[in-house]
Amino acid sequence: MSAPSFTSFPSFTSFPELDPGPSTRPPPSRSDEREKDKKHRRKKERDDEAESNGERKRRKHKHKHEKQGKREDKLGDRGEHRHRRRSRSPSRHKGYGGSDDERRKADEDRRYGRADESELSMSSFKEGLLYITDRKGDPLNVRYGGLYAGDVPKYRLVDGGRKVLGLSSGLSVVYRGRGGVEVALSGRRRMPELTDPSARRMLAAGPTRRLLASSEDRFKYQEEDGFLRITTHRQCQDDQSYREIELSKQREPDTDASSSSDESASSDDDSDTTPLTSLQATLKTLEERLAAKPDDITAWLSLLSHTLTTVPIGTKNASKARAEITISVLSRALAAHPSNARSKILHLKYMKAGEELWQESKLNEEWEEAVQVNDIEIWMAWLDWRVRTSKNLLTSVAEDAARIVRALTFRQDEVGQLRVLWRVGVALRDAGYVERANALFQAQAEYLYRMPAAVMNKSFEQQLNSLEEFWDSEVPRIGEPGATGWSTWESSNRPDLPPPAPSKPVGLDARITDPYTRWAASESLADRTRTLSLRSVDDDESADPYAVVLFSDIRPLLISVHSDRARDVFRRMWLAFAGLHIPGFLVSLSERPEENTDDRWAYSHLVTPSYLSSVFPNELSARRITADAQAGVLVGREREFGSGFGPVKSWGYEVVEPFESVGPAKWTMWTGEDVQGIDVALVREIFKQCRISKESHQWDILSLAFEAALSPKGALKVSKTLLASRSDSLPHWGAHARMEYLRGRPNDARKVYHTILGSSCQHRPGESALWWDWAQMEWLERNEDAALQVITRSAGATGSGGIAVLRAKREIENLLTTRLLRAHWKERAPWIKLAALLELLTSTPQSALSLFDMYLNALQHGTTAHEGLTVASLSLLYNHSIILKSPNPPALLRERAERAIEEYPTNTAVLGVFLEAEKGQGIWGRVRATLGETAADGTGKEKGVARRVAEVWVAGWEKGRWEAEIERTRSGLSAAAEDERTRGSAILWKLFVAFELRAGQPERAKKLLFRAVGECPLVKELYLVAFGPLRAQFSARELNEWADTMAERGVRMRVGIDEVVGEWTEENGRVERRRDNEAEGETVDEIEYNARELRRLMPY
Repeated sequence: MSAPSFTSFPSFTSFPELDPGPSTRPPPSRSDEREKDKKHRRKKERDDEAESNGERKRRKHKHKHEKQGKREDKLGDRGEHRHRRRSRSPSRHKGYGGSDDERRKADEDRRYGRADESELSMSSFKEGLLYITDRKGDPLNVRYGGLYAGDVPKYRLVDGGRKVLGLSSGLSVVYRGRGGVEVALSGRRRMPELTDPSARRMLAAGPTRRLLASSEDRFKYQEEDGFLRITTHRQCQDDQSYREIELSKQREPDTDASSSSDESASSDDDSDTTPLTSLQATLKTLEERLAAKPDDITAWLSLLSHTLTTVPIGTKNASKARAEITISVLSRALAAHPSNARSKILHLKYMKAGEELWQESKLNEEWEEAVQVNDIEIWMAWLDWRVRTSKNLLTSVAEDAARIVRALTFRQDEVGQLRVLWRVGVALRDAGYVERANALFQAQAEYLYRMPAAVMNKSFEQQLNSLEEFWDSEVPRIGEPGATGWSTWESSNRPDLPPPAPSKPVGLDARITDPYTRWAASESLADRTRTLSLRSVDDDESADPYAVVLFSDIRPLLISVHSDRARDVFRRMWLAFAGLHIPGFLVSLSERPEENTDDRWAYSHLVTPSYLSSVFPNELSARRITADAQAGVLVGREREFGSGFGPVKSWGYEVVEPFESVGPAKWTMWTGEDVQGIDVALVREIFKQCRISKESHQWDILSLAFEAALSPKGALKVSKTLLASRSDSLPHWGAHARMEYLRGRPNDARKVYHTILGSSCQHRPGESALWWDWAQMEWLERNEDAALQVITRSAGATGSGGIAVLRAKREIENLLTTRLLRAHWKERAPWIKLAALLELLTSTPQSALSLFDMYLNALQHGTTAHEGLTVASLSLLYNHSIILKSPNPPALLRERAERAIEEYPTNTAVLGVFLEAEKGQGIWGRVRATLGETAADGTGKEKGVARRVAEVWVAGWEKGRWEAEIERTRSGLSAAAEDERTRGSAILWKLFVAFELRAGQPERAKKLLFRAVGECPLVKELYLVAFGPLRAQFSARELNEWADTMAERGVRMRVGIDEVVGEWTEENGRVERRRDNEAEGETVDEIEYNARELRRLMPY
């Protein structure tokens, strides 16, 4: 049976042809049309033969589609067209579907389309076009009513996607990824950067192979007759070369050389050992060194430092991991040799690490074993730990101090006992017992400076009984106006003098309406202003029981010291306790200054409001403008820097004199910033009443420096009063002349020098300092001839010109090498500076520095004399280069300052010169390396509190850069908070919290505050931060719990918070403020009210 015919059905060829639109395809020729007709007839005959088979397949295909009827009905007509389009693809359904004309037309369109596309792309690319316009539509969209998702028109990117529309022809895409594309110059290979993962892996990877030189031969190839014979592995031919003369003579050395090369090759192969990193090699060397000498404390500390580098301080759980490493290493060190058990530095580091891991019982046992060394540094660390962990400060601190005093009395260490007294006073003040802390210093001052002669030879208990009678009389005491002292009271038959009037309370800011904030402000203000003890007769309703200090409260804390050294140390301690910091005094109390860690609690002046305002920049919101536009051209702005000499003053004791100035702003030891916020009346009374009968001139000069910081004019009046009674004192005249010069009156200072030194014919003690001051003043005033004349006169040289200069050089050299060879360094230093200035004026700066180096090499590194001469050499070169702007290579000062800052990293005078030398260099790398946490050998740097504060200030040294340095500064403070050296310092935590507040991160500050209170639980100022600057971050419930914690831990509160807050709640406060606004006639919008409330609660 023949297959039915479908000729009656309309074919696809009967459909009207659609206009394809404009195209670039040329019209076919006549010969092409005849060829196409022949092909069409042959193809039609083949298709007619397969028509029956095709119809059968179409029926089968149609039946298959009917099984999916429900799903196709949901898809609608588009699904039908989609299957119809899918069936028309000749590549998928080759044997059925569509007529010959349709298939032929599709093939022709596809063939011509590809040709046209390739021609268009090639022609466009040759013309420099990066895109192609295709205006020919797809006729199948009209036929089937839309696009088919499986048959999207394909396209190719020009030049493989290396060209981007709009870019220059010289730029191309070198990388495409999910994040975007990377564009570079055409033809250039993309080089890896340091931030790439591959580069990071390569930098972090250790060495895989190591070649070690042979121990026998220094070189692989030996030299023979001036030549290096290179051996080869190729076979040597027996025939004689045309260059050889005798074959036998040539073979013998070649044989030796080949044998030696084989030996060297084998030795090289043997020398390939397991690769060791630099850290592993260092640790191996230290272990071998300790195996030979187990009592080498320096090697043990170096081993610990290098081992700790495996755990960076900023990683997670770093403190615990580092503590475990420290205990592991130091336990070996303490057991390695009997003498190591007496090392205080090993015990201190061992106990600091144990605080992180051990339980309380284990920690007590270890501390009891450590204090058996009976060293003051260990005792001070133990007392600091007891203060931080005490549950009842007033009782426990007296017992602990008495135990230490008994141990130090046996050793006759009076300075150590005074350090214990200072630490107890700071602990009482931090906990809020300000009156008791000041009363302790007052009573000890009466004992030291005003003891009656009748009780001097009695026992200590009898002396305290007599002092108690004076104390209970409530007459004015040392530190209070009108005080005459214990001895005068006894010699005057104990008169009844009226007690001093209590200080008037200072009113609070009326704008503070929140009761919690108001309570914190009143507590803080009272702690700063009401520092002295009240009397029992004072009628003060707000006085609490701790405002009146009885003698029984401080009697267990008093100590028995009598030497002049102890008297001088105590009055300087009292000045530091009152807020007047003397640079270098604290570390001078220890035999080894590097082991002193008292700065963690003694440098409280660094976090006073006046200091913090100087440490942080004033303008934080100012946007930094890096360039200007002039006539359409960008011109970079000049970088602006502040002075390199900041508010932090730290150097060796007496390295810088009180009136010695550095820099154009005449930066001295005390300026107006250093005396802000301190009790001026108390400090003046200390200077007045704590004099020693056999005292030196240094105490008077300190008092003049304090008065000069307050008022230069007033200081001159005080100086004239002192000179009236000490007219023969050269140091007093020198201080007066320096004050005249600092005030801007060099002529008046010159008159003083002419009067005092004009008639001098012999070298008197203290005269060299005046000669140096006079010569330096003339030099800085650009009177070089006058400076030369002063130097020659100081040396006693007569005449003028080169002969006088040579005589002066010879005289100063003889003076330093003969008569002053064994003199104190303070007497030798002015003559060395005079000789250096003479070399600078008559020769070059290099010769002056060579002279300084000659005397520095004769001194021991790290001593006060060495540090003083180092600062003097830097100051001379700085004045010559920066102040006077004399021709000088900039690298000379910069290299000198870099070397000095490495030797004395805590000296802020050296740091100031270093920063001044870095101005205009455009390189922050040296500054960052100096302020970094890692030393050159990879170990961590140990930094004190003063250095940490100075680094925070340096972040704002360049104007407009402080915000860019916030993260770097935060990482430095975070490292300090984790470092065992400063982790327990309340000063550091106050600085860290203040930094986060200034950076606009109150949430971070709140988290830090919880950590700070955990480390320093008895510091009242830390608790008050939650009620003041961080009030917006704490709710009323949290603040109430905060106050309960203060009461549980024994922190003093002058007024209970319940008495101030009462029934007040945050919701009631909002309602009351809204009623007040309505009563005033204000109509405040809710949004405006909320914004105003937010601003009020966020003072920072």
